Amino acid sequence: MPAPSRPLFLVLLLTLVLGGCASTNQLSSGPDLRPTTVAGAPDSAKAEKLWQVYERYAGVPYEYGGTSARGFDCSGFIRAAFDEGLGQQLPRTTSQMLRYGEVVATDDIRPGDLVFFRIRGKEQHAGIYMGDNRFMHSSTSVGVTLSDLDGYYWKDRYTQARRFE
Repeated sequence: MPAPSRPLFLVLLLTLVLGGCASTNQLSSGPDLRPTTVAGAPDSAKAEKLWQVYERYAGVPYEYGGTSARGFDCSGFIRAAFDEGLGQQLPRTTSQMLRYGEVVATDDIRPGDLVFFRIRGKEQHAGIYMGDNRFMHSSTSVGVTLSDLDGYYWKDRYTQARRFE
């Protein structure tokens, strides 16, 4: 059998390399992590857009001061999620985010609201509430992830929520 021509060989090699880089570890292949929402509810469209951002960045490592797919800190991820998913500009830092937005009662938190946590004596961590008591954020230990507000680490550190509309 004759050897394949150089261009054909390169195409085959490129196909194998690119195919090997494709991720098969997507949220849709496992259990659906999205909360159940009422179709047509005002928060559904907002939550769907934010879920798409989460799926794009899940697992991106934490990087102090990070604002890109190379690494995010918590406020950098929030800012990117709101910008990319909702076309909305938010302040850059957690302390700036705490100064703006409408304060939301704990029993009125909706998907897309920001949730804040006290770490080492001050409010310095934040995430985006996504429904069913879960929030997405950039964690120092695992990067962009989904956590439960009642999780052992977060439950006693939650301080407030803010809404940016």
